[in-house]
Amino acid sequence: MRLRRPPTRILVFLGIVVAVTLWIGSGIATREPPAPEPRPERPPVTVAVERSQAAPVERLLTLFGDIEPNQRVQVRAETAGRVAEVEAPRGTRVERGDPLVRIELGERPARLRRAEAQRDFALQEVERARQLVAQEAAPEVRLETARTELEAAEAEVEAIELDIERTVLRAPIGGVVNALIAELGDFVATGGAAVEIVDNDPLIAVVQVPQHAIARIGMGGEARVLLIGDEPRIGTISFIAPVADAGTRTFRTHVEIANPDGALPSGVSAEVVIPTEIVAAHRISPAIVTLNDAGEIGVFSVDEDGIVTFHPIEFVRAEVDAIWVTGPPEEALLITARPGFVSDGQRVEAREVEPADDTGG
Repeated sequence: MRLRRPPTRILVFLGIVVAVTLWIGSGIATREPPAPEPRPERPPVTVAVERSQAAPVERLLTLFGDIEPNQRVQVRAETAGRVAEVEAPRGTRVERGDPLVRIELGERPARLRRAEAQRDFALQEVERARQLVAQEAAPEVRLETARTELEAAEAEVEAIELDIERTVLRAPIGGVVNALIAELGDFVATGGAAVEIVDNDPLIAVVQVPQHAIARIGMGGEARVLLIGDEPRIGTISFIAPVADAGTRTFRTHVEIANPDGALPSGVSAEVVIPTEIVAAHRISPAIVTLNDAGEIGVFSVDEDGIVTFHPIEFVRAEVDAIWVTGPPEEALLITARPGFVSDGQRVEAREVEPADDTGG
């Protein structure tokens, strides 16, 4: 059985359909897709900035320590006995050599009279021996023996006189009687403490300087010392330990403060501020200090093109409502307010504001 061929017109129609389809498909394949519509560009963030000019500022080393007296001396008895009289009660201001305490004489005057009598007798024996030797009635050795006995008698007199003199305890330094260790009627042994004298002029502020700052201070440098309830006093660095404390790695340092009238006490706490150098620093509000992605502490600034830059800072000194820092350039537009996070290199719109009207310092 033979298959029938489709009519010629059907074949022509199918050919036309295929040709049209290929033509349409080739047009779609070769045609470029339409360009996307441009997104509207986001406006830059607006930040408030303040123009800051660096100024010369003292870099300060602030330490805390104690006030010690210039000298604290315990006067000790050089002879034993009972306290018979107190001539300088507690709180008495004394000068060097002033009597403080008298120890009772006891039998010392009697011993002195006996020694003086022995000395006088020995002196007579020397004269008698000299005459006998001159008359050749006695050997020369008798005169030498008499002279030896005289020297011993004179030494005994001097020893008792010195012992009597030592019954009066005198001030070895000028100062104030801080304590009567031996009261009236107490027995004091030889070498026993009887009186304590404190010399508060000058006073000594003792602080411990960290090893990283020791190179910034020097002998003779000035320091400001503040005691509770008193005005700041100017002192002078009088001692810097040549060796650091093994436990704390700090250096004991003394600051002398003049105290001629004795108005300032010792034994109290003090704040010691030592100026170490002059640096160019910016006075800023602590509120603008921030951290960058690396965890560094600093501030942001904006240049004339609106580009943000982060500046790590170093603290110089602090005030009640501001801090002084180094890090930004000498003149900078510091960002003082921003609506969120800004980053290094970001473009922003800067709006400059007038700085607060304060004196700083």
